[in-house]
Amino acid sequence: MGTDIPTPPWRKQRRAGPVRQPLTQEVIVATAVRVLDGEGLEAVSMRRVAQELGTGAASLYAHVSGKEELRELMLDAVFAEVELPEVDPSRWQEQLKELAREVRRVYTSHRDIAKVSLGLIPTGPNLLAVAEVQLALMRAGGVPPSIAGLAVDTFGMYLDADAIEDTIYVGRTPPGEDPWEHFQERFEQIRAFMKALPVDRYPHIVGMVDDLTGGSGDDRFEFGLEILIRGIASYVPDADADP
Repeated sequence: MGTDIPTPPWRKQRRAGPVRQPLTQEVIVATAVRVLDGEGLEAVSMRRVAQELGTGAASLYAHVSGKEELRELMLDAVFAEVELPEVDPSRWQEQLKELAREVRRVYTSHRDIAKVSLGLIPTGPNLLAVAEVQLALMRAGGVPPSIAGLAVDTFGMYLDADAIEDTIYVGRTPPGEDPWEHFQERFEQIRAFMKALPVDRYPHIVGMVDDLTGGSGDDRFEFGLEILIRGIASYVPDADADP
């Protein structure tokens, strides 16, 4: 049949719909991360991700077993953004700090994704890559295997807790306000409260109000990181000690 015949005017023209992206696990995870970044972890569900993709939730299950696996895949996906160092034994302590700061940067870039990490044993390639470098750095510095194995878990818990607390503070900030400025006002109220406590019952708290409430979030993170690194380094055998 010729293609030069016009469509009868009483027939409605079909509108071309949007071209759907082929559904793959990578597409599903990337879409879930976008929902996370825009709305937070609690908004991420199979139904919500399917809605973003213009399909039904049932179609996602051919690629992801459920919300729990989806969240684990999301965590591993964002950890691909962590820049890993080349191990330098002479700088192993500083490199551990740099890696911790890098993980913190990625966490804070993706709202409350750190919640997924709590209680999770890493099995994804990107999470395993970060753990591998942490272990390699400690072993390069002479940290015994038994200590390095425990320390990598302690590192994870510290980074998770720091990131989750940050998201709590941000979540409590009224829309349109700067979180740091908002909590500076709150901290002033806390300082006033502490200074008004009965000094005979709480002499150290009253006497150390400025010390207890001073320092930025970055200062406190760096302090905790320093304690962790020093503690790990204390297990390195002294090369000059008698065998």
